[in-house]
Amino acid sequence: MKKIGLEIVALSHSVTQSHNYAVVLGEIVGNRRLPIVIGGFEAQAIAVAMERMTPNRPLTHDLFKNTLDTFDINLKEVVINNLLDGIFYAQLVCERDGQEFIIDSRTSDAIAMSVRFKSPLYTFDFIMEQAGVVLEDDDTMKKSAKSIITDEARPDSFDQYSVKALNQMLEDVLENEDYEKAAKIRDEINKRKTSED
Repeated sequence: MKKIGLEIVALSHSVTQSHNYAVVLGEIVGNRRLPIVIGGFEAQAIAVAMERMTPNRPLTHDLFKNTLDTFDINLKEVVINNLLDGIFYAQLVCERDGQEFIIDSRTSDAIAMSVRFKSPLYTFDFIMEQAGVVLEDDDTMKKSAKSIITDEARPDSFDQYSVKALNQMLEDVLENEDYEKAAKIRDEINKRKTSED
């Protein structure tokens, strides 16, 4: 089967599923787009890599990349290789000393790794036929992708979250000992409390 080259066109809140995001992949040669619903953490992992931000401590995808680098394993390409019952499947095609290895992966994780390794991203025509869409106004989408990545998915932008969500985030980051982020979340909560008084 002939592989179709893809690139990330947009990262946005999912219209169909609340608390989720959609990464929109576009054909490098062609005008079809492939929207894939992903979780918030995966969206953040992709956005952090696209914006070349450096977290205080490595995210899981950074840790995995560092591990592969340590053992001289290169991520040659990522292939979104199947679509079953609305779920996308992906593979990491890795190479070491001329030998190729294929590792199954969630699609969102595979995309996050592709961005970190700057490796090509592919799918097959039957997947584009089943789940692809044709978008007319691609320039608008590219502009919105940039603003979404820089504003909404940025890990230290909290103004779009509710106080309840901020309190949950605060618990999570304290559990992970990310005290710098915890201080920023606490400041946002306090700012909201002050404005309500």
